[in-house]
Amino acid sequence: MRNLKKQSILLFATGLGIGLIPKVPGTFGSLLGPPLVLGMLWLNLSLPVYLLVSVVLFLVGVYLCDRGAKILGLDDPGCIVFDEIGAFTVVLLPVFDRAIDLRFLWYSVIAFLWFRLFDIWKPWPVRYFDRIHGGWGIMADDYVAAIYAAICLYLTLILLGWF
Repeated sequence: MRNLKKQSILLFATGLGIGLIPKVPGTFGSLLGPPLVLGMLWLNLSLPVYLLVSVVLFLVGVYLCDRGAKILGLDDPGCIVFDEIGAFTVVLLPVFDRAIDLRFLWYSVIAFLWFRLFDIWKPWPVRYFDRIHGGWGIMADDYVAAIYAAICLYLTLILLGWF
């Protein structure tokens, strides 16, 4: 039973195994973020419920990422990508009230590029949170990078005349 629990934690922490891709697992993990948000938008959640789900994903992620890292015996293993996935609920927040149509694909591409930039570059305070050990640090740096990405997504959409 103990192995089943560990395997389940690793399954979710690695984004159903996508984080096990040997090259750039965080980038591949980030690809699961937009479909998650699309599903949430399709459910037509109110903004408070959407934000609550984002917070719950963060808290669940703290647990999963912390436990997953401990199971693997590493501080912040690259294969743990739940943080990248959950952070997209913040990245795509500027398009929360937009219609679900082909434009969502373009929003997602732009959001993905901005998020990967900030997640890799780690400007202050992303770098500060990245230095925190355990699940809190694993999740927090991505959610802070997501705030930067959401602001840039919003500004990009304004510049493109899409807002």
